[in-house]
Amino acid sequence: MSASGTISEHLLDWYRSHARSLPWRAPPGTPAPEPYRVWLSEVMLQQTTVAAVIPYYAKFLQLWPTVRDLAAAPEAEVMAAWAGLGYYSRARNLVACARAVAELGAFPDTEDRLRALPGLGAYTAAAVAAIAFGRRAVVVDANVERVVARLFAIAEPLPGGKAAIRAAADAITPAADAGDFAQAMMDLGTAICTPRDPKCLLCPLSADCAGRASGDPARFPAKAPKKPKPERVGTAFWIERGGQVWLVTRPPSGMLGGMRALPDDGWSARGDGSGEAPLAGEWREAGAIRHSFTHFYLTLRVWAAEGEPEGEGEWWPVEDIENAGLPTVFLKAARLGLNFFSR
Repeated sequence: MSASGTISEHLLDWYRSHARSLPWRAPPGTPAPEPYRVWLSEVMLQQTTVAAVIPYYAKFLQLWPTVRDLAAAPEAEVMAAWAGLGYYSRARNLVACARAVAELGAFPDTEDRLRALPGLGAYTAAAVAAIAFGRRAVVVDANVERVVARLFAIAEPLPGGKAAIRAAADAITPAADAGDFAQAMMDLGTAICTPRDPKCLLCPLSADCAGRASGDPARFPAKAPKKPKPERVGTAFWIERGGQVWLVTRPPSGMLGGMRALPDDGWSARGDGSGEAPLAGEWREAGAIRHSFTHFYLTLRVWAAEGEPEGEGEWWPVEDIENAGLPTVFLKAARLGLNFFSR
């Protein structure tokens, strides 16, 4: 048996006994779950923890049990259900993809055709092809990158080392059981080959691991130094009237596109806001919150007043603000406004 065959067999043997039980998974060696469930989970799991995804996944299946149900849902309702999960472009792509699949009649069953769907990048297309359809596909997420970089002692720093890592992952991906193999690699990275203090004594691949043989597996994968995130400043406005608060819908494209939000002063990832209020009034400062986005930090001041704003928006019951589907940054701001007026 080749070295690559030994690696895949050892890993699959380990997975049969140690696979995580997750709502979107089938046990090792059993028929695959339906593609809708695999795709939904993979989109949600991008840059998000399993613990955070599980309740959202259950909620989405309750609201939209099939891809056709999701395709028929108003985008605003999907965005509201997604609120708090972050990276909101994923939710917009989710709706677009569901509608494309509904039009096709079913999910395509090959990696290339899956890649043609809205919002499916290389990773998601490979994961759905392997897990839902049993196709041989090279599935590389952050966990797999770490495992492979250590297994082959790939020293080139990320992101430059990604090509070498993918080539090495391709070399050990088996023709059969590709879905189980992909999920086994993910589980190994989550439970054993962790970012810090890898548990090499428990690893089924320790005998094959060049990183372990080097004496310092945790130094792989090497990463280029992070650039400091810029700091941005903005203002959000809590406008209250008769137990209701004024909410707006953000433009469909751009940051937090299509989401309900408090009115703000036009801050963005590229610059600070103007600080200008949307109406004349007796504004009082309710406080400030700090929020971390992927590429910048935002300090958002919150000013509160009573008034009658102009333009498009909606009045929302103050006592139900937690259910308005606000993205996290605006929910934090809303809580300041809520607390201010309740004093």
